[in-house]
Amino acid sequence: MAVIQIENLTYRYPDTPEPALHRINLDIPEGQFVLVVGGSGCGKSSLIRAMAGLIPEFYGGEISGRVLLDGTDIRKMGRRDLSGKVGVVFQDPESQLVMTTVEQEIAFGLENLGLPNSLMKRRVMEVSGALALSGHLHGFSPELSGGQKQKVALAAILAMQPDILLLDEPTSQLDPISGEEILTMIRRLNEDNGITVVLIEQRLERCFHLADRVLVMEEGKIISDHHAPDTLARWAVDHGIPFIPPLAKLFAGAGFSQIPVTVKEGREILKSHWSRMKKNVPSMETGPKTAPENSPATHPVVAQMENVWFSYPNGEESLKNVSLEIGPGTFTVLMGENGAGKTTLLKILNGLLKPSRGQVKILGRNTGKLSVEEIAPLVGYLSQDPNDYLFLPTVGEELTFSLKNFNMPDPGVARAISDQLGLTQYLDSNPRDLSSGERQRVALASVLVNRPRLLLLDEPTRGLDYSLKEKLGALLLDLQKQGLAIFLITHDVEFAAEYAGDILLMAEGTIVGQGDKYEMLADSTFYASQVSKLFKDMAHRVVTLAQASAILRTSEETGAKAASL
Repeated sequence: MAVIQIENLTYRYPDTPEPALHRINLDIPEGQFVLVVGGSGCGKSSLIRAMAGLIPEFYGGEISGRVLLDGTDIRKMGRRDLSGKVGVVFQDPESQLVMTTVEQEIAFGLENLGLPNSLMKRRVMEVSGALALSGHLHGFSPELSGGQKQKVALAAILAMQPDILLLDEPTSQLDPISGEEILTMIRRLNEDNGITVVLIEQRLERCFHLADRVLVMEEGKIISDHHAPDTLARWAVDHGIPFIPPLAKLFAGAGFSQIPVTVKEGREILKSHWSRMKKNVPSMETGPKTAPENSPATHPVVAQMENVWFSYPNGEESLKNVSLEIGPGTFTVLMGENGAGKTTLLKILNGLLKPSRGQVKILGRNTGKLSVEEIAPLVGYLSQDPNDYLFLPTVGEELTFSLKNFNMPDPGVARAISDQLGLTQYLDSNPRDLSSGERQRVALASVLVNRPRLLLLDEPTRGLDYSLKEKLGALLLDLQKQGLAIFLITHDVEFAAEYAGDILLMAEGTIVGQGDKYEMLADSTFYASQVSKLFKDMAHRVVTLAQASAILRTSEETGAKAASL
C-alpha cells in the first residue's frame, strides 16, 4: 500500500482566483525519496502543506479531492496522531521556532507526544550531535544565525522520528559543507530507517543524485514524473525546463546522450574524450572582467573597514580585526560556515551595529558619526528574512515607500525593477500572500528602487529557482556596470561562480581568504562549483558554465562522437 495517496486534489487559497493545486493525483510508496522541483509559486509548498494536513484547516481556502495516509483520509486524523507520523520543516525556520533555547525547542515536540523524560534526553542528544548543535543547546534561539536556526528546526522534527519527512528547502541557509552533510544524513535515514522523504529544493546540485524520483511542477500541476534523474535532465533540456543542476545542463546542452548526475560520472565521461578536447582548451589564466561604466579610477572607495572588532552583549566576539575595501562597480561575494560572522559584518557596514573597535567609512565618511537614517540612502541592505520588509497592503506600495520616505523621484524606476524581477503581475497583491521566493523578490525590489551606492544582500537567492537566479544575476551585473558596488553573502556556490568578481572566505570572525573567483573557487575543495570539480586537475581556473561549454564544444570531433556515448 502507498504511504501517501493524493486523489484529484484541487486547492485554492482564500481570495485568490487561480488554484494553487490543480487536479493532483500522486502515489508515494513507503521508503521512497521524492524530489519536487519547479518555479517559484508553482505549488510545491502547497503540495507539502496538503500532505501535512495543513490545508485548508490552517490556511483556509477551498479544497476538493483528498489526501490519504496509509489509506486514511488525512483530514479525519487527529493532530497528535498526524504529527507522530509526519514531520515538516518549512522554508522559514523563524516561523517554526517557538521556544527560547535550542534544547527546549528540540524537546518541545517530544513533550507534546508524551514521551518519558529519559527517552527525550536521549533523542535530544542524538539529533543535536548529528547536526552539530551540542554546543548551542543552551543558547538563545533568536540569536542564532539563519543557518543554525534551520538546523534547529530540522532537529526538532527528526527527534520525533516521523515515518514521513516533508522538507521545504531545508538547506537554503546552510553553508556547502553543512548542506551536504544534512542531505546525506537524510538519505541515510531514508535508506537505513525506511523514512519516506519528500524534498523541495532549489539548489539541485546538492540533492539531484539522491532522489529515487523527481516531480516537476508548473502552475499547480505535476507536468513530469521521472524515476531516473538522467532521463529528466534530457527531457528538461529538450523542453527548455531550467530545473536541472549545472552538471546535467552542461552535458545535455553539449549533445551528450549520457547525462551524469554526479561529478564522478561527469569526470569519467570527460576523461574518455579529454585527449581530443584538451588540444583546443582556451587559456583560462584570467577570467573576464566587468568594468563599471561610471566609475573613473579617481572615484573614492565606496566602503572601508579598518581593524574592526565587534562583540555582542554576551561577550562573544563576532568580528576580529577585519579590514577590507569595497570599490565602485565591484561584485564581491562573502562565504563561510554558519555563525562565522558574515551577517554581523553586513550590519556593521550599513550602520545597524557599531564596531567595538576600529572604524567603518562609507564614501569617506565615518559611520560612527552618522545616523542610520543618513546611511540608508547610500547603502541598500536586504536581510535574510524578507518578511522584515513587508508591511504595506500591496506590492506596488512596498516598492514606492522608500522613494517617498527619502523624497526621491521615481522616473519609472519602480516599474522597471518590478519588470526585471518578474513582479509586475503582483503589484496589486498583498505581499504576505506570495510564496517565499516571491516575497524575497519584493523585498529586494524595495531596496533597489533607492538606487544606493552600495548594495548589501544577505542570502538573496534563498527561495529562488534557477530561472529567477539568472534574472537576478543579470540585474546585478547590469547594476555593477553602472558603478554600483555589490557585496553579498551566499551559500550558493553556483551563483557565486557565475556572477561574482571576487570571493571572500570568512571563519570565526576573520577573513581567511580573498581573491578573484577563478582563483578561490577553482582551488577549493568544498567551496567549488560543479564545473570546478569537473575540470579539477584537467583545466585550470574553470568555474563557469560558459567556460565549460566552450571546452566541450571546441572539438568538432568530440561533438560528432557525443551521440555515440
